[in-house]
Amino acid sequence: MDYADVLLPVAPFAETSGTFVNAEGRAQSFNGTVKPLGEARPAWKVLRVLGNILGLGGFDYETSESIRDELFESGVTDLSAQLNNSAKKAPVASTAGAGDKLERLADVPIYFADALARRSGPLLATTDAAAPKARLSVATAEALGIKSGDKVQVTQGSGSAILEAAIDAALPANVVRVAAAHVSTAALGDMFGPITVAKAGEGK
Repeated sequence: MDYADVLLPVAPFAETSGTFVNAEGRAQSFNGTVKPLGEARPAWKVLRVLGNILGLGGFDYETSESIRDELFESGVTDLSAQLNNSAKKAPVASTAGAGDKLERLADVPIYFADALARRSGPLLATTDAAAPKARLSVATAEALGIKSGDKVQVTQGSGSAILEAAIDAALPANVVRVAAAHVSTAALGDMFGPITVAKAGEGK
C-alpha cells in the first residue's frame, strides 16, 4: 500500500482451478479448495478482465477448463510426444569438491520459500523453521579446528554469511551443508558449488 498505485486482488493457488503438466507430459487438472476471499479472483480471471478492458482478442474465456481444452485439443492429456527431455551430452562425473576443496550442499527447508508458509507465525516457531547452520562433516570440522556451536564465516562467490557451526556425522568429507532460501544465507552463491569456511573473524 505504501508503494503501489494499483493493487490487483489475486487469489492464492489454493483458491483457483488449473492444470499442471508433469515431467512425464501428463496433464493433471485440479479444482480450487475454497472460494476466493472477498473480491479476490484467480490470476487468469484478472488478466482476462484486463484484456477485455484493453479490447484485446483471445480474452473471452469463462473457465480455466475452457482454456485447458483449447490448449490440449479435444481432451488429450498425454503430452509426452511434445516434450524433449533428452540430453545432448553424455553425463560426466563432477570433480567439484575433490581434493581439499569444500563443496556446498544446500536444501530448502519446508517453511523457508513458500509464499504462505514463510509468513505464518506458528509455522516459523517450529524446529523446521530454525535459522540455517553451517553443517560440517567430522573430518572437515577437525581440519578447520571448528567445534559445534562456533560462529563461522561461510563465503561463496561474492557473498558471505556468519552462521553457527554444527557437526553432521552423516556428511562426507569436504562437504558443507548450508540451507538456501533464508535471509541469513541469501547473499551466498549457487546451491551447489565451491564454498569456504573459517572461524568468524579469521577471514577466508
